This record gives sequence, structure tokens and C-alpha cells, in this order.
Amino acid sequence: MKILVATGIYPPQIGGPATYSKLLYDELPKRGIDVEVASFGDFLGKPKIVRHFLYFREVLRKAADVDLIYAQDPVSVGLPALVAAQILGKKLVLKVVGDYAWEQGTQRFGVTDRLDDFARNHSQYRWQVRLLKRVEMYVASGAAHIITPSKYLKSIIVDWGIDPRKISVVYNGFRMRHIHETPSAIRRSLDWNSPIIVSVGRLVPWKGMKELIECMPAVVASVPGTRLVIIGEGPERQALERRRNELGLGASVLFTGRLDQETLFKYVKAADVFVLNTSYEGFSHQIIETMALGTTIITTAVGGNIEIIRNGDNGVLVAPGAVQSLTEAIIGLLQEPERAENLAKQAKKDVALFTDEIMLDKVAAELGYIHAAHSHE
Repeated sequence: MKILVATGIYPPQIGGPATYSKLLYDELPKRGIDVEVASFGDFLGKPKIVRHFLYFREVLRKAADVDLIYAQDPVSVGLPALVAAQILGKKLVLKVVGDYAWEQGTQRFGVTDRLDDFARNHSQYRWQVRLLKRVEMYVASGAAHIITPSKYLKSIIVDWGIDPRKISVVYNGFRMRHIHETPSAIRRSLDWNSPIIVSVGRLVPWKGMKELIECMPAVVASVPGTRLVIIGEGPERQALERRRNELGLGASVLFTGRLDQETLFKYVKAADVFVLNTSYEGFSHQIIETMALGTTIITTAVGGNIEIIRNGDNGVLVAPGAVQSLTEAIIGLLQEPERAENLAKQAKKDVALFTDEIMLDKVAAELGYIHAAHSHE
């Protein structure tokens, strides 16, 4: 069996789809599946319409001698992959890790609904949002099968009108790079001599960084010297820095920008508490990486988070947007380090369920089943 992985980016470009696609390229052949890759990232230097045409032509060329096309998103990669599959008489398998129309709409086109509501009713928004939604629904409808990384995202795609029987859940895996330094050694190297909260994510509205910053005056009042370290970049950075300054937090909130993976892991490992205050999360790599690093987690009871974190057992869950509850949860864990440590220990045991090997075996099995099922049509 041979597949074409159609991906938005691929190494040396950095990001989740690049890492995942490279993993498929390296590891699926060991499971009897040869892999070819077509990366949209190869054409990003071209003008907009030109790059899409060139990528479609690349997919069409490379898909000629494969059994399946496995597309990694439902719009910029998914649409050309579906058209190529239709022309060539091939089957398309689609991976959906989020709702692109909602994400773009939230950032650029005035969407204010949470994803759960948007998935069922998007017609009130601007034509650009409606167009993106039509594209991803068309691609999802045309795919022979869909893979999602969480039960939550499966439910979102069902809300698009897709038959749940053609959607499989395969949790993302990870391969943790071992950080040899102890948390205390890392803290000394970073000159961290006070309680540290770390949050990681793209600086966009649904990641809840603004509300997290707004917790800090009460946190600092209860646990003096506490600092919040925010790792990541995004369009909200200037607004978040303004909010920090308005609250008079100064050095209590530090923005690092984007960090390389090893440095990021060190920051997370050395933190007292990791907070992911998101209003939407399909399936968070960052949560399972933090579990493996042994840092106590506070996150929101949304999306795929509740499939990973059990409140009071291996972490703490709070309602999205509940600043008071989040503040109390942070203060509680900083003031009760023994409870925080017990939560982190249980999380470290649970993370064994999320490995690359388990994920790859399931993906290989899904692709093999789909190929076998459709080869008899």
C-alpha cells in the first residue's frame, strides 16, 4: 500500500502538521505503508492564486500512483487533494484537527460564537466565513473517511452534517525529548526564585491569555512574588502587553515570544503550575507534553481537554471564562504544593496512553481498513 500525505507544511518548516507528516513519512513504512509527501509549504513564496494552482498540480502528479490520499486539513490542502482524488478516481482520507472557518472568522471576520454554537449555525456571519465553511463541509462530505484527534472534534464534524460512521478518533501521540536537568537546576539557570506560572500558546482570543493576566493581581496579593511567563506569539500580543501594564503588573508577567522546543520544555518543567485557559481545544499536545514533564496542570473543561484531564485526579479543570475560579485554582495549588505534586504524579502515569507508537499503529490500521474496504468497490 502507498499513500500521499498532503500537508500544509513539512520540515524544515516548524509546526504540528510538519512534525506529524514527517512522523508518518518515517514510521508508516515500518508498518507496510509507503509514503509520498506533497507540502503546500513548498509554494508559499508564490502569489496566492498561483501557489494554490501549483500545489494542486503537485498533488495531482504525486497521487497518480498511490492508493490513498491523506490530507491534513479541510481547506487549503483538503480542497485540492479532494479534486485531485476525484479526477484520478482515488479515495481521500481527511484529518481534521479544528474548524478553520471558525478560527479565521474569530481572528479576522468578527465571529464571536464559541465553536460548539458556530458548528451548528454560521449563516449570520460574513460571506468569507460562509465560504470557508462551505469548503470544509464539501471536502469532509467528499472524503471516504475522516480522522480526528478527539471525540469532541468528532462531534463538531457530525454537526457539519457528516455521518458519524465515517469518522474515527485517533488520539495524537508524542515522543518526549528527555530533559536531564532537574526543575531546581533549571530555575537556578533562569534566576527563578519565586513561584512561576507558565502558559503556552498562540496569542489569539480563544487561548484566554487576557483573562489569565487578569487573575494575576489577586494571585500576587495571595502569593507574593508569583510571576506569569507567557510563551508564544500572535496577533493579540500588543493588546495583552497593554492589559498587563494597565493592571500595574510590570515584571510579574513576562512575554518570551516563541521559543525552541527544548527551551520551552525546560520552562514548563521548571514551573510550579502550567495553565491553559482556552475556550476551545481540539486535542492539546501541550497538555500531554506537560503531563510527561511532571508539571501540575490547570485547564478549562472544554473540547478535548476533558478527555485527558480528570478534575482533582490528574489536574484541575475550571469553566472557560471563569476568572474567579481560575484565580482560586492557581492560588490553591501554589499554596498547597503537596496536592499539586500528587496531581502531577498521576498525570505522569496517565500520559503513557498517548504515545507515537500507539497513534501510528491506529493510523496504519485505519488506512489499511479504508483501503481494503474501498478496493472492492
